[in-house]
Amino acid sequence: MKPARIPLPLRVLLPIAAFAWLFPYAWMVLTSFKTLPEIVAAPTAPLPASLSLDGYRAVWRSMPLGRYFLNTTIMALAIAALQLVLALPAGYALAKLRFRGRTAAFVLVVATLLVPAQVRFVPVFTLLADVGLTNTFAALVLPFAVSALGTFLVRQSLLTVPDSILEAARMDGAGELRIVYGLLPPLLVPTLVALFLFSFVYHWNDYFWPLVMTTDDAVRTLPLGIALLREQGTGVRWHIVMAGNVLLSVPALALFIVAQKHLLRAVTASAS
Repeated sequence: MKPARIPLPLRVLLPIAAFAWLFPYAWMVLTSFKTLPEIVAAPTAPLPASLSLDGYRAVWRSMPLGRYFLNTTIMALAIAALQLVLALPAGYALAKLRFRGRTAAFVLVVATLLVPAQVRFVPVFTLLADVGLTNTFAALVLPFAVSALGTFLVRQSLLTVPDSILEAARMDGAGELRIVYGLLPPLLVPTLVALFLFSFVYHWNDYFWPLVMTTDDAVRTLPLGIALLREQGTGVRWHIVMAGNVLLSVPALALFIVAQKHLLRAVTASAS
């Protein structure tokens, strides 16, 4: 079967769109290898006169980079793992179990996607502060342990799984927990990988909530540290800021490269 031929207008527009998306990132990377005098003298010059690592050295000296990196990794991985663990039974219940109020429960889950996170932060912050969890990893992770998007994605994917597979598992003696955590994950690999990727990248780059909940380097995350680079010294040291943002973006890009096959499969399955 021959692959579908891409129409000529799309063949023209797709490279333009790709360039529009990639150009800011390429500019950031190239600027990170410039020196500050060079940026000030020729801010629109596309290429550095020579590759300088001064910006990256300054980032390393300006903050406990290893600590911030570790904190951000722990937070993003913990949130993504909890969302996977909890989205599986929630999506399974909404897709395959029959109970009164199932439709209303699904509508309520979808409706929560319409509520901005900033609307909830005051009551959540007050609750965590009252129990003494500010400036802890628990405060960074627990408010995001349940994902309405994850529940929705798992539920939609499970609608394509035949009930006969689940009935065969029950006839073999499998309980509900074994079905949820033993049988379903291999069937939902693209969806679970996509959910993990969405969650990890979003929380890896999250600035607002760690800013609210952290006050010192013990649990401060990398986006906060990068933002603080603008506050140091007089004027904005753009080569340092750009170097910091390159370091911030590399793990997310690497994860996407590794998981892109499963992500594309999940998007294609959802579209169909």
